[in-house]
Amino acid sequence: MSKRRPPASPPQPERQNRSRQVSELLPDIGRAAFRRFGFVQSAVVSRWPEIVGERYAAASRPESIRFPLGERQDGVLTLAVRGAFAPMMQHVAPEIVERVNRFFGYPAVARIAFRQGEVAPARPARTPPPSLRPAPAEMGGSLRAIADPELKAVLESLAAGVAATAGPPRIG
Repeated sequence: MSKRRPPASPPQPERQNRSRQVSELLPDIGRAAFRRFGFVQSAVVSRWPEIVGERYAAASRPESIRFPLGERQDGVLTLAVRGAFAPMMQHVAPEIVERVNRFFGYPAVARIAFRQGEVAPARPARTPPPSLRPAPAEMGGSLRAIADPELKAVLESLAAGVAATAGPPRIG
């Protein structure tokens, strides 16, 4: 008679002693919810001020992107716009289409549909944007191999900050 082994449990993720955002813990649930309401990428909502600029983001927010059946381009972007800003937003609609398509990297949006609605004020960014200064000479060419531009900019900013300090850090 052979002994049966209980099924092996899946490996547990490594524990980290830090607090994390819920969106970091449950990215798949958020992704499913955004897709259900018409968003292919949740980044369109979270990065709306970067895509269209602070001025237009203060007056509008994206609600959904609807594509023709079976396609992933030439969709209709639905924006909620505060009342008096609707005529201004209609005038800049071609520019918004261009910026959204540049964000996607392909012609994802062909036109915009506007809906009058309440727009919550955008939350300020938690971290300042990285500096685009070149890396200090002490770094040499070690950062040139990094392909991600955001990571490269952050690392260059960190290196510049470290190079600019003299002596041990002062507290107080």
